[in-house]
Amino acid sequence: MTLIKRVSKVLAVIVVVLAVSSFASHQYVNHVEKQRPVVTLAKHSKKVLFFYRDDCPDCQSIFHRIYWHNAISHNIVFINMNQPQNRHYIPKYQLTSVPTLIHGKQRYTGTNQQKIKQIVGD
Repeated sequence: MTLIKRVSKVLAVIVVVLAVSSFASHQYVNHVEKQRPVVTLAKHSKKVLFFYRDDCPDCQSIFHRIYWHNAISHNIVFINMNQPQNRHYIPKYQLTSVPTLIHGKQRYTGTNQQKIKQIVGD
């Protein structure tokens, strides 16, 4: 077998492994997004609060990026507002729509990546 054929086979295997891994991680994050745990917030938490709904297209468009940021930094609390027991945060944080990110006095509602970076850090 020539060197070119060996390299081609190795590259093909790498591409397949990367594609399968990417698909599996995408499916896992989608699974996490659909979970509806009851969230209890610490009084003096320095974490970013991410209010979202799992059926919200805007929330879905930014969820993966925020999830992977949190996988590294561990500074975000995910609060799915489709969980009825999380809805008491609506008046407390004066929520009017999702996705909303709150960090201290900083607050952003929307999908603008630059503004999200300002809130979550990067």
